[in-house]
Amino acid sequence: MIIRKSSLILFTTIFINTFLIFSQEWNVNYDESKVETYSLPSILTSHSGMIINNVNDWEEFRRPEILYSFTNHVYGNIPGKLDSVIVKITEHGNYLNSLAKRKQVTLTFIKNGKELSTDLLIYLPNSIKKAPVFLGYNFQGNHTVIDDKNIFITKSWVPANEALGVTSNQATEKSRGEMSRRWSVEKIINAGYGLVTLYRGDIDPDKDDFSDGIHQLFYLKDQKKPEADEWGTIAAWSWGLSRVMDYIEADEDIDHEKVIVFGHSRLGKAALWAAATDKRFAGCISNNSGEMGAALSKRNFGETIEVINTAFPHWFCGNFKKYSKKEYMLPVDQHMLISLIAPRPVYIASATDDLWADPKGEFLSAKEASVAYNLYGISGLITTTMPQPDSPIIGVVSYHLRTGVHDVTDYDWEQYIKFAKFNNF
Repeated sequence: MIIRKSSLILFTTIFINTFLIFSQEWNVNYDESKVETYSLPSILTSHSGMIINNVNDWEEFRRPEILYSFTNHVYGNIPGKLDSVIVKITEHGNYLNSLAKRKQVTLTFIKNGKELSTDLLIYLPNSIKKAPVFLGYNFQGNHTVIDDKNIFITKSWVPANEALGVTSNQATEKSRGEMSRRWSVEKIINAGYGLVTLYRGDIDPDKDDFSDGIHQLFYLKDQKKPEADEWGTIAAWSWGLSRVMDYIEADEDIDHEKVIVFGHSRLGKAALWAAATDKRFAGCISNNSGEMGAALSKRNFGETIEVINTAFPHWFCGNFKKYSKKEYMLPVDQHMLISLIAPRPVYIASATDDLWADPKGEFLSAKEASVAYNLYGISGLITTTMPQPDSPIIGVVSYHLRTGVHDVTDYDWEQYIKFAKFNNF
């Protein structure tokens, strides 16, 4: 795999500079001694005060309560269903000296006489008839995931990025394979797994404009943006992952019962919500997802609800705006989001230098969520103490703190493959 050091350095520099600006503007806290006392909502106490102590009550009463609160206060409701979906295999071939097969598939969503398409990039090991897969979005286009000349260059809107040759929001040949360091495709294939990925901008461009993504297909007459209780971009991305799952269920080359949904950073937030809302995902991996991903929001450490609602107002539903600077009023926190994935395996990953994402808050969230797993006779996270860097805890609920910055590395993928094998995927 070719790693372009210039791109790696530039991406890291952009990330650090961006969040230094955010940190100064919003006086973000990075001092553990300044984390004030906070109270987390109880996972196992219902709104009526009933203590949940068995799987049936959890599944029938408490889990739906938590899901409802997240939907209406944070992520937003999906306003209807598609009229139809057209599936077209647009390209296929071999890769890695025929160790893997490549497939490109276009899904076209149709609603109210309008349509929107997304392209899937699929790599599967030839050695396995029905392969388990990792499914996740990429940030800059399928063609950036690996240096393969056969991958179509996205025609969707792409954020301007000089390092990738994107100066007018249009991807170019220069960006081919530029993000391959984040996708250990050969390592994944050699371990017996496949990869399914799609560009986030196909479903919804990551900007405060709801006119050119999936939302506009569902608008009523004269509607210009989602209502206050309707989906933002994170929920739209999660919805998109479920639509890919619809396709996977019909793909005879993929084991649809062994699909692990994966996401990094803001896409890790989307992956967690997808796993919470769609039980067809057999497992979930959240890589450096931070605030409103895996980290506890009530700690007020690193990124906060106020920062998200100001810098990225399109990510969550309109109702979520009222909780800026009022985390204590939010009836849920992210340990409850992870609990919605139980009893399915989940992996939460942090990085030592990624204080913006609050590694400790991510660990505590996984630890607190373990009580839901206990109902199913599963131990959950098997430690109460945050592990040292590069000392992964692999189980049904897994966690690691990697040395380094906000990124996805070969080290991360090595742990995710171990996680998949441990849980018999």
